[in-house]
Amino acid sequence: MGQRRPWEVEDGLWEQIAPLLPVVERHFRYPGRKRLDDRRVLNGILFVLYTGVPWEFLPQELEYGSGSTCWRRLRDWQEAGVWRALHELLLAELRAADLLDFSRAAVDGSHVRAMKGGERTGPSPVDRGRTGSKHHVITDAHGIPLAATLTGGNQHDVTQLMPLVHAVPPVKGKRGRPRRRPTTLYADRGYDYDVYRRRLQHLGIRPVIARRGTEHGSGLSIHRWVVEAAFALLHHFRRLRTRWEIQDDLHQAFLTLGCAIICWRRLKTTLD
Repeated sequence: MGQRRPWEVEDGLWEQIAPLLPVVERHFRYPGRKRLDDRRVLNGILFVLYTGVPWEFLPQELEYGSGSTCWRRLRDWQEAGVWRALHELLLAELRAADLLDFSRAAVDGSHVRAMKGGERTGPSPVDRGRTGSKHHVITDAHGIPLAATLTGGNQHDVTQLMPLVHAVPPVKGKRGRPRRRPTTLYADRGYDYDVYRRRLQHLGIRPVIARRGTEHGSGLSIHRWVVEAAFALLHHFRRLRTRWEIQDDLHQAFLTLGCAIICWRRLKTTLD
């Protein structure tokens, strides 16, 4: 066998994904064309995520199916909650292996250009008012993405702080109740509003947020850099550097899938 390409699903990851995929019954009286193998189609979806190539340019010689087939399967699996379930499953495995640290968390947002518009886009204040979106991410103390959300490019980061905190799933993996709240949350000056500090405290989270008007060099960056590292990993996937999807749920699907792959890499690298 030839060397596995970076975007092709390895056996260990496929074992995690396969049970999450919805079963599609084939009609025997009017079977139609045989459904393409799910693993091949997933390779096609990951090829687009990694390379950023348009769906219609998906190379047919790779035998991953047509771009339209991969697009529909991405949409159907997003609607079935597959990507969210995969991310949550891998977070639980990380926690079971003592690789997830809820003692600290960090949040931030990052702008991306939205080339075709669509829902959850808006004029970006950091890109001369061009249409864009924002990725919002919360990570654990090691930079593992716990949740990622999508908004318009004109949304202020702080307005998404609480939705992002609430987007963290209950993470199993250890005896007792699942964990979903970090002990301490670090954020930059964009989140400096006392009302949000109180909301975090109400959830039992200690906010450590830089104050506006103070000199740089507060030392908080030694805890906040992990979220920047998470963005670097996410935007290594070329499909996440620029938003091409008009449908916001499809871009969210790529964003969640990217988080899951980062979790899988961390789990695999540490346990190998």
